[in-house]
Amino acid sequence: MSDFNKILLSSSKLSVGYKNGQEKIIIVEDVNLSLKKGTFTTMVGINGSGKSTLLRTLAGLQNPISGEVLLEKSPIKTLDAEIKAKQLSVVLTGQYISKNLTVLELVSLGRQPYTNWLGKLSEEDKVHILNAINATELEALKNTACHALSDGQFQRALIARALAQNTEVILLDEPTTHLDLHHKASIFSLLKTIAHEQQKTILSTSHDIELVLGMSDEMLVIHNGKATQDTPKNLTESGIFEQLFPDNIIGFNKENQRFFIR
Repeated sequence: MSDFNKILLSSSKLSVGYKNGQEKIIIVEDVNLSLKKGTFTTMVGINGSGKSTLLRTLAGLQNPISGEVLLEKSPIKTLDAEIKAKQLSVVLTGQYISKNLTVLELVSLGRQPYTNWLGKLSEEDKVHILNAINATELEALKNTACHALSDGQFQRALIARALAQNTEVILLDEPTTHLDLHHKASIFSLLKTIAHEQQKTILSTSHDIELVLGMSDEMLVIHNGKATQDTPKNLTESGIFEQLFPDNIIGFNKENQRFFIR
């Protein structure tokens, strides 16, 4: 297998959900996913379809109902936390982070898996931090407190922290929530550029189906408890987007890849 097609994160017969007492509630089942090196993939679906639950399970943050997740061919549940932190980074919406930190301090947190017990940054750590800040175009803001940033700038800082962690796989849950269209497009364009230029494997959830249709290498569509992975072109031609919403209210035009209200 060429390095270009190298699969870094995959799942086999994966079912995700939660437990309610002794009962297991399955939200998405039988997910067979393969995320390749250097590929930007987006996960889409209507609200409540299970996007965040699946992403958290793929990240090893919650246990699957059944099946398994493989990170570089190793079951993720068997990996030591420190080893996993050097292979996979996660950007979660709503995660508590002190906004009194400067951009530089926030991005530096990405090096925690590599620093000694004193937390002292090596010269190599500093190179990764500055490279991450440069890649996200935050040089002019590196000494700015996070509370002074716009929402879009703060999202870039969170992405920079994940980049500083220098993992091959980056998972993001709704990184463009509360952003306007311009800044949403900017964030997704940045993620695609990072995936291609730095050969990262990036998976991001999104509500903005129309936007990511034109920006994703591959997509994972969650519908009726199932997950379908393919290129945007093949998914569009398959008719899956016409089925996402009640067809008596919202339709989908394959030609211009736009949803419309009937």
